[in-house]
Amino acid sequence: MKTDTADQHWNEQWANIEAGSKWLTPEADVQSWAASLTPGARILDLGAGVGRHALWLARAGFEVTALDAAPEGLAEIDNAGGVKTIESRMHALPFEDGSFDHVLSWNVIYHGDEDILLRTIGEIRRVLTPKGSFLGTMLSDRRLPHELAKAPGREISRNTWVFDSPGTDKMHPHYFCSAADLLALFSGFEVLKLENREHESPGSFHWHVTMERL
Repeated sequence: MKTDTADQHWNEQWANIEAGSKWLTPEADVQSWAASLTPGARILDLGAGVGRHALWLARAGFEVTALDAAPEGLAEIDNAGGVKTIESRMHALPFEDGSFDHVLSWNVIYHGDEDILLRTIGEIRRVLTPKGSFLGTMLSDRRLPHELAKAPGREISRNTWVFDSPGTDKMHPHYFCSAADLLALFSGFEVLKLENREHESPGSFHWHVTMERL
């Protein structure tokens, strides 16, 4: 069973993106992280969407590659220009070992089951240089009861859920985890920062992680 299918939903969203959308505004966490990086560093934006981070990072002077499985989002980035785009799955990155100094993946890699997630993390580790950093988010298991209160759901495999929520990406598999699960998944990384944070809607808990490749 294919579980990394959420790009189908997001491709439709990116095809109809409207001016002023929150998906066009870079996160403050990403901007703060970028301020700590060496100017001109090579950054992979893994799951770049319509480029809110990739385009901002490129304007800030970094060498940015934007990768996504949804072509409509990449088309928006291409229209803006200045960033190399690649259409690919997150668990099979088409890059040589050590191709990037840093990897960013914001609200992306939890779209799939544990197998997809482990393969994706392995690929992130592979394409990073030693001591390269990873900034990303994961879904916290603290969020799961809030999702179940909104729509019926079922666990299709360990920590992986789908919900009866038409018109949203929750129809596609999502992975929810504890801190212990997260740390076990990210073998080969040193944790620099780990925070369980509620986003704009009540109960929308995400893990915010900053790690360094060993």
